[in-house]
Amino acid sequence: MSEALLRATHISKSFSMVQALSDVGFDLFPGEVHALLGENGAGKSTLMKIFSGVYAKDEGEIFVKGERADISTPVRAQELGIGIIHQELNLCGHLSVAENIFLGREETRFGVTDEKSQNEKAANLLKRLGVDIDPKALVRELPVSKQQMVEICKTLSMNADIIIMDEPTSALTEKEIDDLFRIIIDLKREGKGIVYISHRLEELARITDRITILRDGKFISTHRFADITLPEIIARMVGRDLKEKFPRVECPLGETILEVRNLNAGKSVKDVSFDLRAGEILGFAGLMGAGRTETVRALFGADSKDSGEILLDGKAISIKSPADAIKAGLFAVPEDRKHDGLCVKLSVLDNLTMPNLDMVSSGGVLNGRKASALSDKMVASLKIKTPSLQQYVRNLSGGNQQKIVVGKWLLRNARVVMFDEPTRGIDVAAKVEIYNIMNELKKQGVGVLFVSSELPEILGMADRVVVMCNGQIKAQLTAKDTNQEEILHYATQFA
Repeated sequence: MSEALLRATHISKSFSMVQALSDVGFDLFPGEVHALLGENGAGKSTLMKIFSGVYAKDEGEIFVKGERADISTPVRAQELGIGIIHQELNLCGHLSVAENIFLGREETRFGVTDEKSQNEKAANLLKRLGVDIDPKALVRELPVSKQQMVEICKTLSMNADIIIMDEPTSALTEKEIDDLFRIIIDLKREGKGIVYISHRLEELARITDRITILRDGKFISTHRFADITLPEIIARMVGRDLKEKFPRVECPLGETILEVRNLNAGKSVKDVSFDLRAGEILGFAGLMGAGRTETVRALFGADSKDSGEILLDGKAISIKSPADAIKAGLFAVPEDRKHDGLCVKLSVLDNLTMPNLDMVSSGGVLNGRKASALSDKMVASLKIKTPSLQQYVRNLSGGNQQKIVVGKWLLRNARVVMFDEPTRGIDVAAKVEIYNIMNELKKQGVGVLFVSSELPEILGMADRVVVMCNGQIKAQLTAKDTNQEEILHYATQFA
């Protein structure tokens, strides 16, 4: 076997009272995809940030192409030929696509940025990925899926030999995933080494050579992918067997809670009408850009609606802002949890308390003891892994962050809870915990609206399925009587 592009031995890292990594080893060879797997909080992203110079290791050694390497900064990592595609987008929204791709490495001529050359090189990279994006477009005007492709192009432009991909497909369409995998196969042929992190275990078979599993910051095992099954991978990741991937519960349906009539909002929500009953999970399926997220945002008051009527428990309500929705008992768990659902620079306590100040205050004064008691109750109920209520949310895993987004609403008397891609970027065990939260709401007679791009979980958890395409509802189906093929048929009816 050829010399390893990257080898790490006995890597340890702690943050305050949390041991994120303990005596972890990892290696990567030319021309291979080595998947790093584990639950949220297993230490995957921490190890990758050590390799990319974001974090300094506490102990251990790193070798790049056989030479001991001190990766002290992201710039040093780039000099060593290490590039990373972050799970959380790391782009400047006010700059163009080309400016983001070459940020810090601008094409210059006579000391001035050569925009023409830069745009041409960006266009070639985008063409290589097979995506139709204008290099001159502002990044903030692109949907999340295309921003992810820009992030990928940025890393490919560095011509790195070691490429780290942290959840690269979480916001991509099926076609974009196919394009990405085609690029990965080309990179393997060129002798590049790729570290691949994903919670979509079913996609690993298409590109993966080896896997390494971490659990609770510790090395568990390394395998050739062909020598291990998915159930065995999951069992090693979580330390136990997950008997049921989609823990559906059956509940008698109550009266209609939410009625939406002829809702229109911008160009993405066109004459949308549907009902939601007490104790029902209503799944919203469709391709990227179908209008599902925009429908949720309009119902929650995050975006203004142009026309239409919303009835809650048979009474028309006016929702002009999220405050109106919250007052009515209509809550949303947003698609982009870090941007729209959390204040990541604040503590667990702050995030759970802020939307519920009326419940923990008296005469305009915060009752700290009451706030802590309510937050402790929610942390215990949702099994949120945090060393304390004072821990900054940014230091928690994606799954625990998602639980906090959900938890702040569970403290209130919800009538309808809307989940927009709630399991994106979280591991299989955390997904089951989110499903169980949805089930508990269902048992309590709450109406659950559930947006997901993963058809198996829509079919596994929803009672009925609303299929959207081009801003319109194309079909409303009973989950147990439909299948992925029928849903995709309606999801592609653009006319």
